[in-house]
Amino acid sequence: MAGIGRRRVLAAGGGVAFAAALATACGSNTGRGGGGSGSGISQWYHQYGEPGTQQAVKRYAAAYKKAKVSVQWRPGDYDRQTAAALLTDSGPDVFEVNGPLLDQIQGGQVVDLTAEVEPVKDDFNQAVLAPKIWRDKIWGIPQTVDMQLLYYRRSALKDAGVEPPRTLDELVDAAKALSSKGGKGKGLFLGNDGGVGVLSGTPLFAAGLSLIDEDGKVGFDDPAAARVLGKIRQLYADKSLLLGAPTDWSDPAAFIQGLTAMQWSGLWALPQIKKALGDDFGVLPFPKDGSGGKPAVPVGAYGSAVSARSARKAEAKAFAKWLWVERTDFQRDFALSYGFHIPARISLAKKAAELREGAAADAVRYATEHGHAEPLLWTTADRTAYQDALSRIVKDGANPESELKGVVRKVSAELQRVKKK
Repeated sequence: MAGIGRRRVLAAGGGVAFAAALATACGSNTGRGGGGSGSGISQWYHQYGEPGTQQAVKRYAAAYKKAKVSVQWRPGDYDRQTAAALLTDSGPDVFEVNGPLLDQIQGGQVVDLTAEVEPVKDDFNQAVLAPKIWRDKIWGIPQTVDMQLLYYRRSALKDAGVEPPRTLDELVDAAKALSSKGGKGKGLFLGNDGGVGVLSGTPLFAAGLSLIDEDGKVGFDDPAAARVLGKIRQLYADKSLLLGAPTDWSDPAAFIQGLTAMQWSGLWALPQIKKALGDDFGVLPFPKDGSGGKPAVPVGAYGSAVSARSARKAEAKAFAKWLWVERTDFQRDFALSYGFHIPARISLAKKAAELREGAAADAVRYATEHGHAEPLLWTTADRTAYQDALSRIVKDGANPESELKGVVRKVSAELQRVKKK
C-alpha cells in the first residue's frame, strides 16, 4: 500500500475489521500546538498518503472565522498517540478517529455530538454512522466513506465462458475456471494471505449473518457461518487464489498486469484500473451465499470527534459541525479531490459527477444498499479470536464448526464484559 491514505480505515483486520486493530498506532509529538495554552482550537489528523490532503484541511481550517484553528498532521502511529493524548490535558480539541472506539466513549473521553448531527442524520450513509452511535447518542461525525469490492476483467471472463459471479458458489467455480494450468495467472486475488486479513467478517454478512446482531448477541452462532468459511477454504485449497503477488490487495497492480482475472480491493483503486484497462472491467459486491444470504460490501469511515478534556468543548463542537455538517463543499472536496472516496452524505454522493456513471456509480449503489461496517461492540479481543480462527480454517484446513464454537464462546464473554461498563 503506497502511503498512509484513507484506505487505512479498511486495511487492518480485513473489510470492516479495523477499529481497535488500528488503535495501536501514533507519532512522538504530543504537543497541542494551537490548542493547549493558546486561544484557538487544535485539530488532529492522521497522515494521509493522497497528495494535497494536508493542504486542503489547512485551507478548510483557515476558512473558519469564529476561531483560530491549528491543524496538526500526525505522522506515524496516530491512533496509539491519540489514545494516550486523550488522557491528558495536552491532547487535541477536535480530532480524527477511527471510530470512536467503545472504550473512548465508555471512558468519557469524547463528547456527545448528537445535537450537531441530528438535523442531517438521515442523510449520512447509515452503515458508517451506526458504529459511531452508542446508547442512542452520536459520538463522531463520519467524514468520508471507503469501501471494498470485487473487480473482474470482462475480457478474461468472456474468453473463459464465465459469467460475473453473483453467488459464492459461482465465485469458487469461476476462480477455478479462470486459473491457468500453466501457473501464469490465477482466478482470484484476495491478498497475499489468501484473504484472511482483508475479508474478516465479510463472508458472514454474505451468508446473511453478522458479527454482533441487533440484540447485542453473537451474530454468527449459526451453521451458515461454518458453511461460508468452508468455501473460502475451498478457494485456497483449489489453488485458485493468487498468493505472493508483488503488492498486496489494496494495490491493483496484480489485476492490471493480468496476474489475476478477479481481485478484491478498494474503491480507491478504481481510477487507476480505469486508466489502465478502459472499460474492460466491472465491479461487484462480495457474492451472497445460501438462501438467506445477501451481497456484502464492507465500508468504513474515519470520524471527527471532540475531546472531553478540551477546555473549549463548545467551540470545538461548533467547528466540527461547521466543517462536517454545514460545509458540504468542503466535504465533497475532501472525498473526491484527493484520492477517490464516497462522500459520507448520501445527497453529496448522488450529486458527484465522478460517481454517476459506470463502475463508480455501481460502487456507490452497492455501498448504499449492501454496506456493512464493523459494529461498535466488536472489540480487539473479538477481532483477534475471529481472525486467528479464520486463519486456521483457510490456511490450515481446520474444522470450521469447532473453530467457530470457540470464537462464539470468547465473543459472548467479551460482550458480557463490555455491557457491564
